[in-house]
Amino acid sequence: MAAQGSTAEKIVILTGAGISAESGLGTFRDEGGLWAQHRIEDVATPEGFARNPQLVHDFYNARRAQAAKAAPNAAHAALARLQKEHPGEVILVTQNVDGLHEKAGAEAIHMHGVLDGALCAACGARWQAPLVMGPADGCPECARPATRPDIVWFGEMPYFMDEIAEHLESCDLFAAIGTSGQVYPAAGFVQEAAYAGAHTVELNLSDSDTSHSFAEHRVGPASRLVPLWVEELLAR
Repeated sequence: MAAQGSTAEKIVILTGAGISAESGLGTFRDEGGLWAQHRIEDVATPEGFARNPQLVHDFYNARRAQAAKAAPNAAHAALARLQKEHPGEVILVTQNVDGLHEKAGAEAIHMHGVLDGALCAACGARWQAPLVMGPADGCPECARPATRPDIVWFGEMPYFMDEIAEHLESCDLFAAIGTSGQVYPAAGFVQEAAYAGAHTVELNLSDSDTSHSFAEHRVGPASRLVPLWVEELLAR
């Protein structure tokens, strides 16, 4: 592993809802946003979908429309630049489903799925989601009306966990940006990276539930912190 302060050959970055907040996309904690209007149990669990699929589709249709209009901010752009210009490997793992990293020109591992994806709960087929989805929509593969958003809900296993674990075990630097530290398994990534010998840094608007686990902690808006941090890394 690289020593602290030396050039980080491999960087793993975890991003959460806080990095997209300045693009107008609300977090779980925001008052007055989409999440504040619904209970998580009703719109972000398999049980909620089974009880009222129309409500869940309506919720994600609204989120999909909101994300389609959103533009990446300076933090997204800085991470895309880091991926392009850093001489080592930069792995971007996101809890976000909004697609703003890709809009900024980055490649990301979406551990919680994507808003623009559709999934058949019956046969597992995946396809590009239309802007508006509903319970009666048939699967293009099996034709059954089992269409759901390709989103990982609470109680479900996040995607790409084996791949992410391998990256955490081999990184020199781990950073978490805009995460609350409340949702596992992502909240445990800092411990995994630190155990493997990586330097750890958190960039957040305020302290998170896991701030104490990071070797370095920077507080402020992502659109200001992240570009400055990327400049530092690229100047090494």
